[in-house]
Amino acid sequence: MAKVTKEMLIGEIINMDINIVPILMGAGMHCVGCPSSQGESLDEACMVHGIETETLVNAINEYLAAKEQ
Repeated sequence: MAKVTKEMLIGEIINMDINIVPILMGAGMHCVGCPSSQGESLDEACMVHGIETETLVNAINEYLAAKEQ
């Protein structure tokens, strides 16, 4: 099963599944299309946007797990 970690780059996460973009945007990351965001880790992006990293990691991993069922 594919899993996301807080150390992964935003670009890597989006490449896993484009449908993760709405999850990121829903959490307040409206800059996911910005070239510089692609090189940031999920943890770094969460810090910049004041988002709880573990909550977002869990939401993405729940989506990925549900998709595989």
